[in-house]
Amino acid sequence: MIWKHDANRQGRDFFVGDLHGQLALLQAALARVGFDRDKDRLFCVGDLIDRGPDSLACLSLAFEPWFHGVRGNHEMLAYQALVEGGRDWRLWLMNGGEWIECYDRDDVRHRLIQALERLPYAREVEVNGYRIGMVHAEPPAAWSMIETQGTRHRHDILWGRTRIQCHDETPVSGIDLVIVGHTIVLYPVRLGNVLYIDTGAFHTRQLTLMDAGEALAWKDSTSRG
Repeated sequence: MIWKHDANRQGRDFFVGDLHGQLALLQAALARVGFDRDKDRLFCVGDLIDRGPDSLACLSLAFEPWFHGVRGNHEMLAYQALVEGGRDWRLWLMNGGEWIECYDRDDVRHRLIQALERLPYAREVEVNGYRIGMVHAEPPAAWSMIETQGTRHRHDILWGRTRIQCHDETPVSGIDLVIVGHTIVLYPVRLGNVLYIDTGAFHTRQLTLMDAGEALAWKDSTSRG
């Protein structure tokens, strides 16, 4: 369940919060940092789609060689609606999936299935000798549990908020830092070694993009939520 990435020897690594169809905000943020699509890598905490104006275009980022995302709860809401059907269709529309009405459903279904093949539940990347993990919402107590008990923790990986609701600063063992989204924060917040970077771009117009060095600086920062 964890897709692992060696250190980037040619360029830089960046992490970005939930996109929610905000392609223009992402493009502007990448332009500001001079993102090089031939050398740099972008890691996204999921929720590429829903609520924003360019959901299909953001979903298509999964096919770019420089883009490395994880699946979020909104990708899975779309999957349940488009592939599994039933009452999940209305639930998805209520949570921002109304953009589907502008496209052919079969085309989007096919695109989503292909994209999910490129969006694992978790990623891990080596940066300056450290290991940075990434899931959408909430990691288990030990990073290795994603591999050994993966199905048991999928709901929390996609939907969990217990850690931030309880202000739990217990570090996740077996990993140096875990970057997550899902829960909207005014600014990046660290609890233990878990860093929350979803600043609610679809509502606030503030999309958090940070390079790996900045992310690692949070690991030892005294600043917390």
